Amino acid sequence: MKTSLATLHAVVAALLLSLATMGGNAAASTLDEVKNRGTVIAGVRFDSPPYGSVDDAGKNVGFDIDMAKEVAARLGVDIEFVQVTGKTRIPMLESGKIDMLVAATTHTRKRDDVVDFTIAYFTDGQKIMVKNDSGIGGVDDIGTRTVATVQGTTVEERIRVLAPDARILVFQEWPQAFLAAKQGLADVVTSSVLILGKFANEDPSFEIVGPFLSTEPIAIGVRENDSDWRDALNAALQDMARDGAFQAIFNAWFGKESGYSMPMQLPAMWP
Repeated sequence: MKTSLATLHAVVAALLLSLATMGGNAAASTLDEVKNRGTVIAGVRFDSPPYGSVDDAGKNVGFDIDMAKEVAARLGVDIEFVQVTGKTRIPMLESGKIDMLVAATTHTRKRDDVVDFTIAYFTDGQKIMVKNDSGIGGVDDIGTRTVATVQGTTVEERIRVLAPDARILVFQEWPQAFLAAKQGLADVVTSSVLILGKFANEDPSFEIVGPFLSTEPIAIGVRENDSDWRDALNAALQDMARDGAFQAIFNAWFGKESGYSMPMQLPAMWP
């Protein structure tokens, strides 16, 4: 009986210790980890101008890059960029390889089941791009033609629904999808209008046609159940809009001098 009671006490003590450890881990926020580390690790795109790409000097550039840099500055930490793709970005966030996902990522209900999001800091939309003489004026004209897109994106999911008879070519990065269209391997490329616009500006033989196929609210992705971290990022986004830093970044990439001439968009402001 004494041996059984001792064993029971040991088991209970081990369970209590385990629960205490779990509670301590649950209480730890990415905000604390980032502050202690002195660096925030941001998952960004290397293939999606004007959101995120790599210039001729090997530097990360883009709207998302500048947004992430400004957020890091407001947190008082350095920043490290890690490449993500449409396929890898959510798993890399879930696994803890990155602290935040600033990668032209649309906030959807499906994604919200596995990760959380900040307020949207930009709204984009899906369209299609074709050769000038293609005879395609919108998604209804695609039929059985070939469409190039990128794996793991909302635009891939949507084009499969909107053009069910089309042949879908799926690539890992956007330059591969556009190269397929240039080489005649695809009749259509579908993506967000900003990504399409960047490539269409570089090759005037292509044009963006048809109405918007979707509205894409772009937000920063964070891991589930980490409200301290999400709140800190939301506060940074709103403070950027209040003091004009957000507007400066927006105008640099999407304003009159950028070639897009888009009207100003601001993150949702809380009182």
